[in-house]
Amino acid sequence: MLSVLAAALFAFAVFSAWVPRMVSFAAGALLAAAFLHLLPEAFMQAGSIEGLFAVTLAGVLAFFLLEKTALWRHRHDDDGGHGAHAGSCRAGLLIVVGDGFHNFVDGILIAAAFLTDVTVGLVTTAAIIAHEIPQEVGDFLILLHSGYDKAKALLLNVVSSLTAVAGGVLGYFALEGAREATPYMLALAAASFIYIAVADLMPDMHRANDTRSTLWQIGLIAAGIAAIALPFSLLH
Repeated sequence: MLSVLAAALFAFAVFSAWVPRMVSFAAGALLAAAFLHLLPEAFMQAGSIEGLFAVTLAGVLAFFLLEKTALWRHRHDDDGGHGAHAGSCRAGLLIVVGDGFHNFVDGILIAAAFLTDVTVGLVTTAAIIAHEIPQEVGDFLILLHSGYDKAKALLLNVVSSLTAVAGGVLGYFALEGAREATPYMLALAAASFIYIAVADLMPDMHRANDTRSTLWQIGLIAAGIAAIALPFSLLH
């Protein structure tokens, strides 16, 4: 919740005209979170690397099917005159689902840390709050770009963040079983971030092909990667 609120303060301060441009930042942050944080952590915990890659592949395909379902439903909504706005919300829906997986795993990690030692638990919680902020900023920017207003974007991110509570409860009462599932939940979260960045955000970014827009995109992608990579490297 602290990460969501801190991210909201930043994301909501971005002028509406900047939101489409800041989608490049969101793409960089999602890709960095997937490749520099989630997948390496999953690989360290997984019993089977082949199984982990299979889950990641299945996750990408599952999010493709989820988006196909959303497109199918929005085409039917279009018959009633509501498709124009609904069609812009697909990335927002996917980011909420994917971030829910990620937050669920964070809850398990926090529970495991507190069961080890209270001090370790507090340090782990502080570290998770810190490294979540830039990613949550990206989530807010995607939701705003998808057509959600600020109140609904905040509500959806709060709901997504509450899956950490479910993960914490599961981690507390069934830690061993939760630990076995953790790397595969991380792989699913990574799959969602990769899919959203590559299938939804980057094609949208290609609509602007002039030199100035391209330079802005490259710079903001790099900023998104740095926002994830630098705090994470300092924490480790």
